Amino acid sequence: MNQYPSWKYALVVVVALLGILVALPNLYGEDPAVQVSTEAGGMQAGMADQVPELLAQYDIEPKSIAVEDDSLLVRFNSTEAQLLAVDILQASLDEDATVALNLAPRTPDWLSALGLKPMNLGLDLRGGVHFLLEVDMDAAISQQLERYQSDARAILREERIRYSDVSLTGKEILVELREADDLSAANAAFREDFPELQVLTLDIDDTEVPTIQVTVPEERIKEIRDNAIQQNMTTIRNRVDELGVSEPLVQRQGLSRIVVQLPGVQDTARAKNIISATATVEFRLCHDSAGMSCSVSGSVPSDAKVYPHRETGRDVVLSRDIIVTGNQLTGATSGFDENGAPAVNVNLNSQGGRSMLDTTKANLGEPMAVVFIENKPYTVMVNGEPKTQFRTEEEVISVATINGVFSNRFQITGLDPVEARNLALLLRAGALAAPINIVEERTIGPSLGADNIERGTNAVMIGFLLVIVFMAIYYKGFGLVADTALFFNLVLMVAVLSLLQATLTLPGIAGIVLTVGMAVDANVLIFERIREELRAGNTPQASVHAGYEKAFSTIADANVTTLIAALVLFVFGTGPIKGFAVTLSIGIVTSMFTAIVGTRAIVNGVIGNRRLNKLSI
Repeated sequence: MNQYPSWKYALVVVVALLGILVALPNLYGEDPAVQVSTEAGGMQAGMADQVPELLAQYDIEPKSIAVEDDSLLVRFNSTEAQLLAVDILQASLDEDATVALNLAPRTPDWLSALGLKPMNLGLDLRGGVHFLLEVDMDAAISQQLERYQSDARAILREERIRYSDVSLTGKEILVELREADDLSAANAAFREDFPELQVLTLDIDDTEVPTIQVTVPEERIKEIRDNAIQQNMTTIRNRVDELGVSEPLVQRQGLSRIVVQLPGVQDTARAKNIISATATVEFRLCHDSAGMSCSVSGSVPSDAKVYPHRETGRDVVLSRDIIVTGNQLTGATSGFDENGAPAVNVNLNSQGGRSMLDTTKANLGEPMAVVFIENKPYTVMVNGEPKTQFRTEEEVISVATINGVFSNRFQITGLDPVEARNLALLLRAGALAAPINIVEERTIGPSLGADNIERGTNAVMIGFLLVIVFMAIYYKGFGLVADTALFFNLVLMVAVLSLLQATLTLPGIAGIVLTVGMAVDANVLIFERIREELRAGNTPQASVHAGYEKAFSTIADANVTTLIAALVLFVFGTGPIKGFAVTLSIGIVTSMFTAIVGTRAIVNGVIGNRRLNKLSI
């Protein structure tokens, strides 16, 4: 009567062994470490030799140095040595080297070879990466003013109004026309296209030439600032999602700052590069005066701008009018062109597609350039302390002749594979509305979370032990079976969290503690039902069979309703609430398996096909 087929026993054993194996990496802990790589990924030649020499000069002895995932990972025995080493390396290595704090798991190689990793812990437990970002509001305003300036030129050309100059002075755009008769038409065109701006025709007696003044009011300036920080927050969230970080925090602080917390992040160097990078592209035509070669010849006109070419190093003269910017991209994937060279496949929105279509139609056979723009951090020593500063690098990555008409789908070439992959990620996540500077960066180590970890662990262990003692005393032999199932329930919960690479926080520990209490509910219902069957005069074997069969529907109903509530918390909750919902949901599923299938397998294996006069229950 109480017998499982062999495959069910095998299933329980296999699940238990796999659970132990997957949960095993969580027992080994972590080392404080420093991760060194370059801005574009990978390592510089000689970096593996340079880093140990720099550390030796300051009598810092690393625990180990190894190359992992195209970066140099230096492990230390203490957090103090880690923090000292990161300051030394940031100040001593080349400017394009990225040095980031990290916590490296001590997982043995044989477990790592199986692809097994410990579960991530949140900032309140294990720590993580904390960035405080400063949005360059002056740059945001300057970029918008330059767009207005470029749009003003485009409006004049569209209306066929001749002009001498369109200059930018402070928050004002001064448009100097060649004919006074065009003042009325230009004024009307600007008022129609710039309803948010103040358009004023200046007195010719004061300016000597027909001039229109377009002023950006303070209300619009404030709106530009708010839009810049909101767009940057959205872009950073998208980039964090691309990194696959669980339960990140991205929120505004004050007027121009953004707080980013990445709990349990492993590759802090890549996170720092992707979040702080302002890499984007602009498409510009070569200036009319430069010819097909786009080379500088004589003085540079006021409506032109000079950029260095990445490959040749020569200067390239481009029009100040921008065809398309990174803000107008809707999608980007890295791949290869027809010649097998790395490329980024780009999709534009409707506005960008129209602009590109109009430009390529009107300029067939003319050269067009792709400008790559990046805001790079570098470290300098100021009064003996390392300080992070930033510089904007603009360079032309390709100049190609427009051989055909295209609009919202095309390719960017001239990149190496790593740059193509990173540029595609950045463009896919969205362009930053303004450069951001990392004014504070820290990895929150386990020192602050050690007390939380200890208290959380104590709560789980005390609850676990009290339940074990109660079950063993009250239900005797069957109570020990339930205790065994409870232990494997905890193992399976940790295994699933590790397998999903979920982030465990304090609310998550609360979910585990709650699950420990709930996990034996199913066994209590089963055991009480067995007792009722025995009191009714049934045989021990029949009582056990009836206990499991008749209690199942009640157990299923109770757990399904709790699972629904947990799913609602996950869908509508945020942050800590989601962490609680995740562990509670996992605990419900694993407890159903261990409390029903697991305990019955043990009971069937012990008493199945035996003649019993009584049960230890």
